[in-house]
Amino acid sequence: MSGFAFVRDGGEWACEDWRALERALYRWVRAHGGSVLLATTAAWASRADGDGDAALPLAGANRLGMAPLSPAQIDALRAEPMVADVVVSDDVAHDDKVGARPFVIDRALRFYLWRNHAQERAAAAAIRARCAGQPAHAERAEAVSIGAERTKVDSVESDLDALFHGERNSDVEAQRGAVRGVIGRRLFVLTGAPGTGKTTTVLRMLLMLQRRAQRPLSMQIAAPTGKAAQRLAQSLRRGKTQLRASGLSPGWLALIDAVPDGDAQTVHRLLGYQPWRNGFRRNAHDPVAADVVVVDEASMIDLGMLRSLLDAVKPDATLILVGDADQLTSVATGSVLMDIVTALETAAGGAVARLQHSFRAERALVAVNEAVRNGDRDAVGAAIAAADGAVLVRAVETAPQLRERLGNWANGLANESVLRQRVPVLAQDAVASAARAQAVGVALGALARRQLLCALREGPFGALTVNGCLERLLRNAWNVPENTEWYAGRPIMITHNDYAAGLFNGDVGLCLADADGRLQVWFETAQRARAGADSSVRAFAPNTLPLHETAFAITIHKSQGSEYDDVAVLLPPEADNRILSRQLLYTALSRARRNVEIWASAAAIEAAIGAPVRRVGGLAERIGAADTLSLTGQGEAEDPPTNLKPNRR
Repeated sequence: MSGFAFVRDGGEWACEDWRALERALYRWVRAHGGSVLLATTAAWASRADGDGDAALPLAGANRLGMAPLSPAQIDALRAEPMVADVVVSDDVAHDDKVGARPFVIDRALRFYLWRNHAQERAAAAAIRARCAGQPAHAERAEAVSIGAERTKVDSVESDLDALFHGERNSDVEAQRGAVRGVIGRRLFVLTGAPGTGKTTTVLRMLLMLQRRAQRPLSMQIAAPTGKAAQRLAQSLRRGKTQLRASGLSPGWLALIDAVPDGDAQTVHRLLGYQPWRNGFRRNAHDPVAADVVVVDEASMIDLGMLRSLLDAVKPDATLILVGDADQLTSVATGSVLMDIVTALETAAGGAVARLQHSFRAERALVAVNEAVRNGDRDAVGAAIAAADGAVLVRAVETAPQLRERLGNWANGLANESVLRQRVPVLAQDAVASAARAQAVGVALGALARRQLLCALREGPFGALTVNGCLERLLRNAWNVPENTEWYAGRPIMITHNDYAAGLFNGDVGLCLADADGRLQVWFETAQRARAGADSSVRAFAPNTLPLHETAFAITIHKSQGSEYDDVAVLLPPEADNRILSRQLLYTALSRARRNVEIWASAAAIEAAIGAPVRRVGGLAERIGAADTLSLTGQGEAEDPPTNLKPNRR
């Protein structure tokens, strides 16, 4: 018989916002002898974790609505046997067996679930260690003399001139600084908005590392999602082609060939994810076999993934994190890229480079994005007014207003005849194959030129409802029977990785008919073309696809890393909707290259601009200052505590 007595005192129903997980944790704490106060606080900490916070602030306001605790209540929590209390006295930290307790209160009066506290400390320690030394592949030190140092600097600048074709103007200076700065580092962060040339800079960083290394380097590139990894590989291939044609010397051309640009690789695949144990094969004892690891779209990485990544990349290898620190944070715990940039950008050592010059032609969009990023409401209004129609605000506060806008949007799609064009029948003939690839490429290009982005997935203003409405309108316009699932012109988004098929979560395909009327779903491919295969597109029978959904509209989260010529952004009309944030609006607007419409109420836009995401946690603080925490007793275990005795009642 079980010795656990899940006593129901009714407290688990104290808050209607709690999920089943919070209610179960409340009962668990009470069954193990914890007080009502501890059980309630632990449940709120779980709810905070569900919202992306690494910890729960005990004093002062919090975004969850939990009432702040009094000093007496905090002292009572500290005295609980299940709580490890980190107390600072005379700048020396003492820890009461953190590894043996399921909850932690840190020096800033933040209440942690054990897992988040352990991951935060481990990640911060690994980052500080990486910032403290050089990678194993760094070039040998030259003689310590003014002449030798001058020669080394001149050599680096000469290499930079070769990589940037002699350009030294302000437009490329930050890129040159990033390529210069990555030399001799075990951790480097490259951040910047879309259109600032991050991938172009990454390619040159990898070439510089190869150039300055003692030996040929092994490199791995990855991203949190398959789609993002494919885009990274595509961008590197395009960049390599451009560099080969730019007149670089033969020595550089050999280095270009060594930069990887093969098939897509997710971070999960890089680390060897093992779903049966919800863990990774790669770790400190079996690290990733690479001298340089690049992770793109790092803003999507959560706290747990960061710790696993830092564990699995060899301590003497170079880890390069790339992304926009001002974009949406991960859907799971933490805001790790933002925290790392915050901690390291102003620190000595230059481990962070921020690209700010945009190479986009539409400067009006850059001004609007910058104003939103800075949270300046007046500047946003002025930038929109000066955009000369490139940015339009459409009042959408009611269902009828939304239907009107969707009707206009559907008319635009219905008039894109290329989305419904017939493609040549499959044939082995090379000319027919090229014609088919060209026709499909034109259709996919038209699909990618405009996208409707929704802040919500569900509800009357969510992507699912909007997709349903657009499908009805377009089936009507295209004379497609209502019960027909597959029809020419239907876009779909893959929602589950299928490595065998080479399709990944976030990939967008388009259903087209050939001259014989056979339907196939076509995707742009980032993989190298096989002999005799179309070089840019691939087709799948509809019934062979992994999990997918219609993609006339997608969520803003799903759009991360993508860019479109024209974008419409749909926000919920309620200004108090918790989804609204500055990062959400910035991410959505920065997907557009030419034009953007904002479908929202003025109150919702103002609320989003005024609500920066500030996830609670101590990662930035732990990275930014030497962690004085000195564990005593058992120290911090690698597995959560399991030795608590049940409360037998």
